[in-house]
Amino acid sequence: MRSRGRSRTTKHAWVALAATGALALSACGGGGTKDGTSPGGTPGPAAPGVSLPSLSGEKVEVAAVWTGPEQENFGKVLKEFEKRTGATVSFVPAQDPIVNFLGTKVAGGQPPDVALLPQVGALVSAVQNKWAQPVGPEARAQLDKHYSKGWKELGAVGGTQYGVYYKAANKSLVWYNAKAFEAAGAKVPKTWAEFLATADTLSASGVPAVSVAGADGWTLTDWFENVYLSQSGPDMYDKLAKHEIKWTDPSVGEALRTLASLFGRKDFLAGGQTGALATEFPKSVTQTFTGGDRPAAAMVFEGDFVAVNIGQTDAKIGEDALVFPFPAVGAKAPVVSGGDVAVALKPSKGAQALLTFLASPDAAEIQAREGGFVSPNKSVRPEAYPNDIQREIAGALIAAGDDFRFDMSDQAPAAFGGTPGSGEWKALQDFLKNPSDVSGTQARLEADAAKAFGR
Repeated sequence: MRSRGRSRTTKHAWVALAATGALALSACGGGGTKDGTSPGGTPGPAAPGVSLPSLSGEKVEVAAVWTGPEQENFGKVLKEFEKRTGATVSFVPAQDPIVNFLGTKVAGGQPPDVALLPQVGALVSAVQNKWAQPVGPEARAQLDKHYSKGWKELGAVGGTQYGVYYKAANKSLVWYNAKAFEAAGAKVPKTWAEFLATADTLSASGVPAVSVAGADGWTLTDWFENVYLSQSGPDMYDKLAKHEIKWTDPSVGEALRTLASLFGRKDFLAGGQTGALATEFPKSVTQTFTGGDRPAAAMVFEGDFVAVNIGQTDAKIGEDALVFPFPAVGAKAPVVSGGDVAVALKPSKGAQALLTFLASPDAAEIQAREGGFVSPNKSVRPEAYPNDIQREIAGALIAAGDDFRFDMSDQAPAAFGGTPGSGEWKALQDFLKNPSDVSGTQARLEADAAKAFGR
């Protein structure tokens, strides 16, 4: 399901956060503890609230593309599900594009019971391929109780509920090394022009401005989407997401030239363009928050989930690692959301029970306490999040209600927006390598989009 006219409230919520956020987020400390207790001693996890069936002896397989700490944290949710139901749950690591991975499993007669899909396009494909099972009444009851209409609609195809959005993301954040900023005398920017000026200040101090995860093409799509949404506005964003306008449109060229003002400066990027193309997402974060006031880079762009990778360093969120909203390129700062939707691929009792659990605040609060996670579940208590930064991010998402723009590449067919080494991912990697080739990049993007959309 495609995003339909959902931007303004979220944008206003994050503009409000931006107005107070640079001070509020930089002033707050790490916040809570691992058990979810807030600084003031607020109790952590609530007593179990969702009713689950006995699944003693039943085996449940769950597939997702998550790795490292993200997978480990989700594993704690699955352990609690096992404890409450008696089922045995196994996690199956998936590869991008997950639609291809699942297609192989289905063809072999061994699909997982549940898959967490990182793209709306993947959900649509799963339904069109007749892999997905509709959400059962117990899980729908949890959705009706705990979710806004917008998040429920994103999990529906053709008016039927097929998915539960378990994890959300705000993909319009820039995290920065406080010591590097202080040593350089750099200021937190609010506009793209100020962002480039801050990059100049940092570069002059001997620290590259930005760590770009160019080895992972999805991060480059997020760069583009934030620039495009702020510069061209929500209506044009929706049209491009649906391929109602071509990627050769002048607005796309304008956004690419804006990105080139950053990507084209070798001194702005950790390792230059070559180094960026060799940097995977986890390293892009960890190298920003190691090395004291002389890290590999002073800033890294990506969503709230960056906190998971910061947790692999000695940096403390709220002290050493701070955050500001993506700078405004046009009149307003952008807000791009993403998320992972849980879908049942087998008509099993275990699959439906897991969807019910994942739709409840009980499950979300377990992973929220670990950090680097935001839930679209409006009943998750703020104190479940481990620090004030995470609470601010989650609170703004919930306050936004149904108004948001979903990640553009995640709305596209996976062949264009979700496949390593091809489509949008590859075209933007080639653009990072040669940021002067705007027209050539547009032509490749349009050719690939037209093929994927069948036009």
